[in-house]
Amino acid sequence: MYSDDDVYEDEYSYGHTGDPNLDKMELSIPDQVKKFLGYFQEMIRERNIYELNTLYETSFPKLTEQYFKTCPWPEAEEIVPYVKDDPIFIFLYKELCFRHLYSRDVGGPTVEQRMKAYYNYCEIFNYILSAETPVSLELPNQWLWEIIDEFIFQFQAFSQFRANLQKKTEEEMQYLKKNPKVWNVHSVLNVLHSLVDKSNINKQLEVYNNLGSPDAVAGEFGRHSLYKMLGYFSLVGLLRLHSLLGDYYQAIKVLENIELNKKSLYSRVPGCQITTYYYVGFAYMMMRRYADAIRTFSDVLLYVQRTKQMFQTKSYQNDLINKLTEKMYTLLSICLVLHPQRIDESLQLTLREKQYSDRMNKMQRGEIEEFESCFTTSCPKFLSPIPPTFDVLNADPEAHKEPQRLQLRVFMEEVSQQRMCPTIRSYLKLYTTMPLDKMAGFMNMSPDVFRNHL
Repeated sequence: MYSDDDVYEDEYSYGHTGDPNLDKMELSIPDQVKKFLGYFQEMIRERNIYELNTLYETSFPKLTEQYFKTCPWPEAEEIVPYVKDDPIFIFLYKELCFRHLYSRDVGGPTVEQRMKAYYNYCEIFNYILSAETPVSLELPNQWLWEIIDEFIFQFQAFSQFRANLQKKTEEEMQYLKKNPKVWNVHSVLNVLHSLVDKSNINKQLEVYNNLGSPDAVAGEFGRHSLYKMLGYFSLVGLLRLHSLLGDYYQAIKVLENIELNKKSLYSRVPGCQITTYYYVGFAYMMMRRYADAIRTFSDVLLYVQRTKQMFQTKSYQNDLINKLTEKMYTLLSICLVLHPQRIDESLQLTLREKQYSDRMNKMQRGEIEEFESCFTTSCPKFLSPIPPTFDVLNADPEAHKEPQRLQLRVFMEEVSQQRMCPTIRSYLKLYTTMPLDKMAGFMNMSPDVFRNHL
């Protein structure tokens, strides 16, 4: 039996096995970690979801903080002597190791590590998708969500790494040229769509929304919790991916069978729920559906206010949730400037805080720079679906920033059209009737231009 209460050792003394390689492993892997890995594998084999949830959310972070705060977890080859022969456990362990690597390294993993992480995801998804019958594997919903979330994050990180040709060594350039299909957008889309199709999740959601039984249309795979949840989380992954590529219509369409405000099994993973609302709200804003964006942001920010105690503990997901929350307050303030309306008083109180009220006041005065600043700090990190051309000499060193610039231009065009609206509204509040020509004179513009603003 494994327990987090076991005493952590600060110093170790090991005997010699006679094998230099094994002796090295003995020195590098603490007994507490060996015990944890063995028990972790055992719980995965037994499909003990309750115990796995504790090991995944509590024990693994604790051991990371204790032993691997400044160094990576042991390589998969190093733990082989301490676990049973089980390829899927090794793939899952490697997924956690690569995730830790991404979060630990300020400069990011090497190009080789990024590619190894991709191939490891391929192994996991091939194992799940190529099986003729549902695989004998069950994982906590939180872990399943974070597998999909991290898969897209690493694709996003690799795309940005690949697009930035500055400071790349010749070796890195050659490595990228020889592996054009690694972290290719089509392969990422293919994985997500395959998980959606395998689980029949869209049919299940459609029946569920009509108060029917999802199991009736789920099929052999869709009735299995692993496939059902991966299918659902992949829909959210597609929402995020289409948003990163600037296809907002497709991003919203992907979720056509998901009713955001309906409580269900799927809404029990806070990170998934908040990510969904963030990207839906952002897509609505870019589609100029400001009322829908305000409603979406308001709903999720009220949810965060009610459950904020859940996000106080320091963890990767909670840090992400807190960052998304700040971004959504900024996006909500943008939408309210462009489309004023009443919102919940508790949200209004937060927006009156100095960090938001100052920015809103500047935007209401029509300061373009403030709109640009708010958009840049709260938007996703956009991607280009096309990899860079490595053979072009003297390529634009800023080319990797072009997707961001493009979306900023689209947004600012809308702002430039709307910037006079607050002033026009203030005049309309003062006067119940006024000739159009006279109002145009107050605005220092011709009647025709003023009519267009109306």
